[in-house]
Amino acid sequence: MTQMIFVNLPISDVARARGFFEGIGFSINPLFSNEQALCVVVSETIFLMVLRQDFFASFITRPMADPARTASALIALSRDSKADVDRITEAALAHGGTEPRPPQDLGFMYSRAFCDPDGNWFESIWMDPAAAASGPPQQD
Repeated sequence: MTQMIFVNLPISDVARARGFFEGIGFSINPLFSNEQALCVVVSETIFLMVLRQDFFASFITRPMADPARTASALIALSRDSKADVDRITEAALAHGGTEPRPPQDLGFMYSRAFCDPDGNWFESIWMDPAAAASGPPQQD
């Protein structure tokens, strides 16, 4: 059986979330989407379940964090090139997202961060395949 990942995130507005996630290039699986939730297809095995806050709260027994004020997860999305990192981040900004920090270029790895309109934090990263194969850089 193929393993899949479903990352559940609280949102305040399903229609706004649909516009954001479709705007950055993801599709929506209508079989698992309704007025309370969207199933955002990241890949064949990775999905974001963006759930209206009251619906999200029905699955947990702890207080729900406000993603606009606190960080409880950082979702890293690999990209095929630096240009793809820039492309998804610029699309996020054009569809209501924010960029919470400047880009980071370490030579072997390039990343930019963006938050969706509710404040959920994403990192878009590209890593040089040759550098990745040789392992992380050594610290002096």
